[in-house]
Amino acid sequence: MSLYNRGRRVLGEREEPTPLNWRRGFFRLWVLFSASWIMGWIIYLLAFAIREGMPPGDILAIPVLLLGPPVALFIFGVAAAWAFKGFTTEDQAAEK
Repeated sequence: MSLYNRGRRVLGEREEPTPLNWRRGFFRLWVLFSASWIMGWIIYLLAFAIREGMPPGDILAIPVLLLGPPVALFIFGVAAAWAFKGFTTEDQAAEK
Protein backbone atom coordinates (compact mmCIF):
# COMPACT_ATOMS: atom_id res chain seq x y z
CA MET A 1 0.00 0.00 0.00
CA SER A 2 1.43 3.32 -0.99
CA LEU A 3 2.10 6.11 1.48
CA TYR A 4 -0.38 8.48 -0.14
CA ASN A 5 -3.13 6.00 -0.85
CA ARG A 6 -6.28 6.89 1.07
CA GLY A 7 -8.04 3.66 0.46
CA ARG A 8 -10.64 2.64 -2.01
CA ARG A 9 -13.70 4.77 -2.63
CA VAL A 10 -16.91 3.08 -3.53
CA LEU A 11 -18.74 4.85 -6.32
CA GLY A 12 -22.47 4.71 -6.43
CA GLU A 13 -25.21 5.51 -4.02
CA ARG A 14 -24.18 6.73 -0.62
CA GLU A 15 -25.92 5.58 2.48
CA GLU A 16 -27.53 8.22 4.62
CA PRO A 17 -25.75 8.77 7.91
CA THR A 18 -27.38 7.32 10.97
CA PRO A 19 -29.42 10.02 12.72
CA LEU A 20 -28.37 10.86 16.25
CA ASN A 21 -30.77 10.76 19.15
CA TRP A 22 -29.75 13.99 20.89
CA ARG A 23 -32.36 13.73 23.63
CA ARG A 24 -31.21 10.27 24.74
CA GLY A 25 -27.54 11.23 24.49
CA PHE A 26 -27.90 14.39 26.56
CA PHE A 27 -30.01 12.53 29.13
CA ARG A 28 -27.29 9.92 29.50
CA LEU A 29 -24.67 12.64 29.91
CA TRP A 30 -26.83 14.28 32.58
CA VAL A 31 -27.15 10.95 34.43
CA LEU A 32 -23.38 10.43 34.22
CA PHE A 33 -22.52 13.93 35.48
CA SER A 34 -25.17 13.81 38.21
CA ALA A 35 -23.99 10.43 39.46
CA SER A 36 -20.38 11.60 39.52
CA TRP A 37 -21.37 14.81 41.32
CA ILE A 38 -23.33 12.94 43.99
CA MET A 39 -20.70 10.21 44.39
CA GLY A 40 -17.89 12.75 44.75
CA TRP A 41 -19.71 14.72 47.43
CA ILE A 42 -20.72 11.58 49.32
CA ILE A 43 -17.11 10.42 49.45
CA TYR A 44 -15.98 13.87 50.59
CA LEU A 45 -18.68 14.11 53.26
CA LEU A 46 -17.98 10.61 54.56
CA ALA A 47 -14.27 11.37 54.86
CA PHE A 48 -15.07 14.68 56.60
CA ALA A 49 -17.52 12.99 59.00
CA ILE A 50 -14.98 10.31 59.89
CA ARG A 51 -12.21 12.85 60.40
CA GLU A 52 -14.01 15.70 62.18
CA GLY A 53 -17.50 14.50 63.04
CA MET A 54 -20.69 15.84 61.50
CA PRO A 55 -22.58 18.61 63.32
CA PRO A 56 -26.33 17.88 63.62
CA GLY A 57 -27.35 21.05 61.74
CA ASP A 58 -25.46 20.03 58.59
CA ILE A 59 -27.66 17.00 57.99
CA LEU A 60 -30.40 19.22 56.53
CA ALA A 61 -27.97 20.82 54.07
CA ILE A 62 -26.78 17.50 52.62
CA PRO A 63 -29.80 16.80 50.34
CA VAL A 64 -29.59 20.34 48.93
CA LEU A 65 -25.86 19.93 48.31
CA LEU A 66 -26.24 16.52 46.69
CA LEU A 67 -29.40 16.96 44.64
CA GLY A 68 -29.62 20.71 44.01
CA PRO A 69 -27.10 21.10 41.17
CA PRO A 70 -28.21 17.98 39.21
CA VAL A 71 -31.86 19.05 39.39
CA ALA A 72 -30.94 22.59 38.35
CA LEU A 73 -28.92 21.24 35.42
CA PHE A 74 -31.85 19.06 34.34
CA ILE A 75 -34.26 22.00 34.48
CA PHE A 76 -31.80 24.10 32.48
CA GLY A 77 -31.55 21.34 29.85
CA VAL A 78 -35.32 21.07 29.52
CA ALA A 79 -35.61 24.86 29.21
CA ALA A 80 -32.83 24.97 26.59
CA ALA A 81 -34.53 22.22 24.56
CA TRP A 82 -37.80 24.15 24.72
CA ALA A 83 -36.04 27.34 23.59
CA PHE A 84 -34.32 25.62 20.65
CA LYS A 85 -37.61 24.06 19.53
CA GLY A 86 -38.86 27.60 19.02
CA PHE A 87 -36.39 28.07 16.15
CA THR A 88 -37.90 25.32 13.98
CA THR A 89 -40.10 26.37 11.10
CA GLU A 90 -43.72 25.33 10.83
CA ASP A 91 -42.86 22.97 7.96
CA GLN A 92 -40.29 21.11 10.06
CA ALA A 93 -42.67 20.89 13.01
CA ALA A 94 -45.41 19.41 10.80
CA GLU A 95 -43.03 16.69 9.51
CA LYS A 96 -42.30 15.41 13.03
